[in-house]
Amino acid sequence: MSGSLSGPIAALARLARGRQRIAQRAYRVAAVALVALASGCATLPSLEGRHATRAMTDTDGTRLGRAVVEAVAQHPGQSGIDALTQPTDAFAARVILAYTAEKSLDVQYYIWHADHTGLLLFEAMWRAADRGVRVRILLDDANTGGLDEIIAALATHPNIEVRLYNPLVPRSARALNFLTDFARANRRMHNKSFTADNAVTIVGGRNVGDEYFAAGEGVAFTDLDVMAVGAAVREVSNAFDLYWNSASSYPATSLVAPVTADARAMLEARFSAARRDPGSAEYLDALKRTVLVQQLLAKALPLDWASARVVRDDPAKTLDTTGRRDVLLLSDLLATIGPPKASFDLVSPYFVPGEAGTAALVNAARRGVRVRVLTNSLAATDVGAVHAGYIKRRCDLLRGGVQLYELEPTASTRAGDERALGSSSSVQLHAKTFALDEGRIFVGSFNFDLRSAHLNTEMGLVIDSPALAQRLSSAFARQVPKVAYEVRLAADGRCAEWIEHTEEGEVRYEADPGTSIGRRAWIDFLSILPIDWLL
Repeated sequence: MSGSLSGPIAALARLARGRQRIAQRAYRVAAVALVALASGCATLPSLEGRHATRAMTDTDGTRLGRAVVEAVAQHPGQSGIDALTQPTDAFAARVILAYTAEKSLDVQYYIWHADHTGLLLFEAMWRAADRGVRVRILLDDANTGGLDEIIAALATHPNIEVRLYNPLVPRSARALNFLTDFARANRRMHNKSFTADNAVTIVGGRNVGDEYFAAGEGVAFTDLDVMAVGAAVREVSNAFDLYWNSASSYPATSLVAPVTADARAMLEARFSAARRDPGSAEYLDALKRTVLVQQLLAKALPLDWASARVVRDDPAKTLDTTGRRDVLLLSDLLATIGPPKASFDLVSPYFVPGEAGTAALVNAARRGVRVRVLTNSLAATDVGAVHAGYIKRRCDLLRGGVQLYELEPTASTRAGDERALGSSSSVQLHAKTFALDEGRIFVGSFNFDLRSAHLNTEMGLVIDSPALAQRLSSAFARQVPKVAYEVRLAADGRCAEWIEHTEEGEVRYEADPGTSIGRRAWIDFLSILPIDWLL
């Protein structure tokens, strides 16, 4: 392993290639055995007759286009960036962009729930279609269970087309795909983008659902998106077109059953119920309070103008069985960001560095690079198996000089920018971002784990912005200790202890805070299994 930090990212790429050879053999053995057990599985429909479409480019005359065209012309080749750290702002920005769009909406997500925020955003897009806006919705099909009726109803609108990425068939037995076609079904489209009139785009870690926008009383994900105008928008649109027209993108009408009742009446009833629900009240109010899009339209939104580049996987990765396409985004990231010289700040909810990634982080720390990592604590994580992939490396990271922080599940809301890393009474980290040398930052869907490296497709923006990178560095210095446990080597020789920083002083824990002996024992057991490549 080189100490040059071609580093943490390159190490993930190398480890992914090695694990891929093992995975291929396992896939073949499992497929033979499971196909023998399963019967009656359906095949994917034909793509014959599916029409390729592209992002609209004649949108400078739209309201959004006119709002940004002058500033874009003044910053050739650059992108204007605004960080969406607050969940209500992130939700409102999407809805208001949908209500403002005049020509096109291109929307791509891994998860979309039919809850308060999901239905309100579906309604905004339906209203846009009523105004003549062309709406293209691309959803990964792994998480559309229970949505078929809504998807079918949306697709009845002449201005809306819904496509499902890497679909699961038959619809009535979706899990069967993971038995009979695991190698394909286990590869998912994790990309997230929302683009209006090819003039404004939102890219980041948030899916669509109440937990991603801190709605209701359930668990809230603390997350990060950026809203961008300028050069990056066309790159996002090009990436969307690539996925929309890919061999894994199927018209929803070829998969879901047609609606049996009047589609508009059904949707209007669902939309009306969502608006009347008390859980939606705060978010409807947010549409009135949020000034981001209004400022953008008034040409008054302060944007950070910087060079920004989209990095993405090729959708061919979904169907690839050779392992040659698995690490395209990683390779692109490596070429774009280069090695850190002074600092590397990483925020990843699902942190599985593997052996090679751990060595790279440790080598960087020993070369004098300040390496800080924020991930979920065991009490906060929603995927215990992923945490198991992290804890097997925790001691080596600490001994190597890497600073580790684990988000507390009860991280409380604080004033100002500090709300970006903690809200609600029950919080889970979901943001995916890292910064190098306080000058360059990545924001997107990529987790620092092997699933992102060689199973899922991912995308994000690499932004040359000292302002945004220093904001992340400042968060580690000022905010993270208030909302996360600091993990240290224990003085008595034990691997780790957890430090909670309170107004009264430090509180020490000898085991993962807020967890039971049984849960810790289960995670310890998972950590000895050779399943990192799946995590």
